[in-house]
Amino acid sequence: MLDSKDKNTAFSKTFILQCGDNIISLENPVVMGILNLTPDSFYDGGKYQNKESFITRTEQMLEEGAAIIDLGAVSTRPGASEVSEEEEIRRLIPAIIELVKKFPRIVLSIDTYRSGVARIAAENGAGIINDISGGNLDAKMFNTVAGLKIPYVLMHMQGIPATMQVNPQYHDVVHEIRDFFEEKLDELEKSGAEQVIIDPGFGFGKTVEHNFSLLSRIGNFKELNRPILVGLSRKSMTSKLLNIAAKDALQATCALNTIALIHGADILRVHDIKEAVQVIKVVTAMNTSNEKASLNLI
Repeated sequence: MLDSKDKNTAFSKTFILQCGDNIISLENPVVMGILNLTPDSFYDGGKYQNKESFITRTEQMLEEGAAIIDLGAVSTRPGASEVSEEEEIRRLIPAIIELVKKFPRIVLSIDTYRSGVARIAAENGAGIINDISGGNLDAKMFNTVAGLKIPYVLMHMQGIPATMQVNPQYHDVVHEIRDFFEEKLDELEKSGAEQVIIDPGFGFGKTVEHNFSLLSRIGNFKELNRPILVGLSRKSMTSKLLNIAAKDALQATCALNTIALIHGADILRVHDIKEAVQVIKVVTAMNTSNEKASLNLI
């Protein structure tokens, strides 16, 4: 990743992710497409459990413009059942092998909180580790990702998936999550991990009000000089607000993603690739126009 000390502000920084043999530039925001191998994920559980279905879906997402495919084999929705490490590996590793074989330049992110799964996934071609627990559920995770030398998504979650939505409490959700990031980034730096992406963890131990407060203040995290990932896709902050089902939340998701980009998000983690790519193009065009206008005033 580029040295942040060479930049005057976080807002002028371009991040480069070295994902194994692949490089991703975040000069403009990119899309991370969600591929769940689980039977019980909140939106698309059970759709992509066999080889033909997950290959077809991956091909579609790549064609629509996804830069990263986020592969998950354990549901982390509120109240989700526990899945053993052995079962997670059984679901995950054959899919990684097949996808890398079919799409040699693919960048696979692995949605896991287990260091053992992270290590085996990377050995088989994964390029990013996406940890919902921020290292809190496996004490070996930070040293593992430091040794793997691939990007690590540090996400904030209050509690554990089974109970995280049972009355989450904060004095100031943004300040507390920023404190969490600062502490964990220091730990990661000491472990030798260099490529860290931060994710505020929308919907993970947060009320609807907490989520919207985070959304409006994403810019507060830019000073940490790390890429920011947001996962807002079809989450309950839209369904609860609008009294709709997840399947009807595409337009609301696009609105949330637009706001997130305006406030500085670098990666959108989504179910709907084409629409997210369109949102990025619109916001990028607006930002480019604003930059040109500012230059003309100098």
